[in-house]
Amino acid sequence: MDQQNLVDLSRERVTLPLTASDTAKVLGTVGVAGLAAGFGLGLAQRDDLRYFFHAYLVDFAFFLSISLGALFFVALHHVSRAGWSVAVRRLAEIFLGNLALLAVLFLPILAAMAAGNHSLYRWTDPRVVAASELLRHKAPWLSLWFFALRAALYFVAWTLLARFFFRRSLEQDRSGDPQLTIQMERASGPALLVFAGTVTFAAFDWLMSLEPAWFSTIFGVYYFSGAAVGFLAALVLAALLVQGSGRLTDTITTEHYHDLGKLLFGFVVWWGYIAFSQYMLIWYGNIPEETVYYLKRQTGPWAIVSLVLLFGHLLIPFLGMLSRSVKRRRVLLGFWAVWLLAFHWLDMYWLVMPNLGTDRLPLGPIDLCLLVGIGGLYLAGVLAAAGDRPLVPLKDPRLGESLAFENV
Repeated sequence: MDQQNLVDLSRERVTLPLTASDTAKVLGTVGVAGLAAGFGLGLAQRDDLRYFFHAYLVDFAFFLSISLGALFFVALHHVSRAGWSVAVRRLAEIFLGNLALLAVLFLPILAAMAAGNHSLYRWTDPRVVAASELLRHKAPWLSLWFFALRAALYFVAWTLLARFFFRRSLEQDRSGDPQLTIQMERASGPALLVFAGTVTFAAFDWLMSLEPAWFSTIFGVYYFSGAAVGFLAALVLAALLVQGSGRLTDTITTEHYHDLGKLLFGFVVWWGYIAFSQYMLIWYGNIPEETVYYLKRQTGPWAIVSLVLLFGHLLIPFLGMLSRSVKRRRVLLGFWAVWLLAFHWLDMYWLVMPNLGTDRLPLGPIDLCLLVGIGGLYLAGVLAAAGDRPLVPLKDPRLGESLAFENV
């Protein structure tokens, strides 16, 4: 990095204010209160916490997807030796710091399963398994101990990868050693392979097995595509909030937002392509074991949600973000980021909640409490991960390229 870049950064505020730690504590307190309120309302339902755990899984899958999208973004940055994204890479790395917290937030689901609660995953009920030849065939995979072991392996893999990239990036801030960049680049290829396998099977285990008789070989890709959309939208909003507080005002430029907008637009189209491919193949095959999944989502109130997703997650943002000027105007890009985050949450809701089997849309105070609860803890974790660390990799050898980056 040349001297001019050092002078430019010397004029920037590159760390969060000291009050960020107090904000994290407040958000953490709000999060715990939200979870407690949601649990209390869940007990009042007198349904063996069936509603509570389904709503809990919606928000858990939503916030997990953002951190997993961040892991993909950081690994992709290194494997492609990208220069433009250095200015926003630290913000992505900060989202990685939440993966250990998300592992803790998964424990209530495991604890309920171990305690004999079958309200979320029907395949944990021996009577349901005994009545289904298909589930008996899947029993070696869909067993509690193996399910818990796989979950532990997923989180260990994600957490180790996150710490590897984040710690070396922070170490480079201190030492300026370019060899650390080379280490991260060499590890990024295998990291992406591990990421692809673990995310695919986690989506199978935690979301697809809600309907244990149903299967789709591209379901993991579907979850990943939504995770990429959710993270990129969150990254745009994080950059806007950081700059709105007077930090990194010259480091992150319109050119960076333009490229983030292009990626966000691309993954919106990718999500639509995967969603259509999965639906089209199942519709064309017309096999009862496969169509049962979409039958629920094409009848009653869920048909409306499906149409809302089609337009809100694909067609409307496709048209709205198509123009180059939208990606270069921060207010408009921020609007679409909020829009897509909301519809990404609706996508997770559409994946999980039809499993309740009610004749109305299950949406109420429990959902709000859990969104506030898990969301509050998640945001507290983000602020804690940021701490007093620089919000940009100060001594990355490609930072100069990123600061001078221009779209053509």
